[in-house]
Amino acid sequence: MRKIYHLSTCNTCQKILAQLNLNGVELVDIKYNNISDRDLDFAKNKLGSYEALFSKRALKYRQWGLNEQKLTEQDYRKYILEEYTFLKRPVAILDEKVFAGNSKSAVEGMKQTLSEINSTQK
Repeated sequence: MRKIYHLSTCNTCQKILAQLNLNGVELVDIKYNNISDRDLDFAKNKLGSYEALFSKRALKYRQWGLNEQKLTEQDYRKYILEEYTFLKRPVAILDEKVFAGNSKSAVEGMKQTLSEINSTQK
């Protein structure tokens, strides 16, 4: 599976996607198609937690008072599936590797993995 979940209206996502070789990668705009429970669970298993996929920068994190609660792993999962803005973005599922967010290491991991995938397909 090769998918990148992103938000098309997000300038940071647009900049990251412009840096990647996206041959054979399905782009999924989370505003219209939120991450599936199956893909979310797969990503969680690769990254170790739902919290690693949860965006605490989302405006609704404070609006809903979640910043004042002690959230469990099941809470993180529920909120990500309920409201697309809680998914850290972009989330790249590239075969057996998963990268979440816009940190330099996540973006470099996406680039490196896509480079490896594309070099083996030639």
